[in-house]
Amino acid sequence: MKSIVVVSDSHGNRRALEALFPVMEESDYIIHLGDTSQDGGFLRAKFLNKTFLVNGNCDLVKLGENELTLDIENVKIFACHGHMYSAKYTYAKIAARAKELGCGVALFGHTHSAFEGEVDGVLLVNPGTLSRYSHKSYAYIIVNGGKAVAKIVDADERNL
Repeated sequence: MKSIVVVSDSHGNRRALEALFPVMEESDYIIHLGDTSQDGGFLRAKFLNKTFLVNGNCDLVKLGENELTLDIENVKIFACHGHMYSAKYTYAKIAARAKELGCGVALFGHTHSAFEGEVDGVLLVNPGTLSRYSHKSYAYIIVNGGKAVAKIVDADERNL
C-alpha cells in the first residue's frame, strides 16, 4: 500500500505547504501539479526522493515536466496541470490522454476547484488549490492491490 499527497496551484503560499509537512512526511509520494513549480521545488528540496513536479501555465521557471506518468503499485497515473487539455471546460480530453497512455488515474489542477470522479473509466482527481485567495484543498490517494482511492481534503478546516 502506498499513499500520495497531491497539491496544485499553490501560487507561492508556502505557509500552506509547510502546514502539510506532517502528512507529506508520512506519505510515500508527493505530486505538485504546477502553478507554481517553484513551490514544488521547495517541496522537492525537503522531500527529495518522493516529490514529482508538473509545470503549470503560470510557471515562468520550469522545474518539472509538462506531463508525466508514474506506475505505483500496478496503477498507472497520468499527471498534468490541465491547461493544455481545456480543464476549465471539459474533463474528456484529460481522460482521453490518460487512456491513450494506458493510465487508469489522471491528476490535474488549473481550475482551482477540487474534483474526484470517473470519466470514461478513468479516475480523475483535481486537488483544488492552496492559493491564499481561494478555498484550500488537496488530495490524498491510497494505492493498493492495483486500485486507487482518492479523497479531497478540505485544507481550510485545518486553517492553512
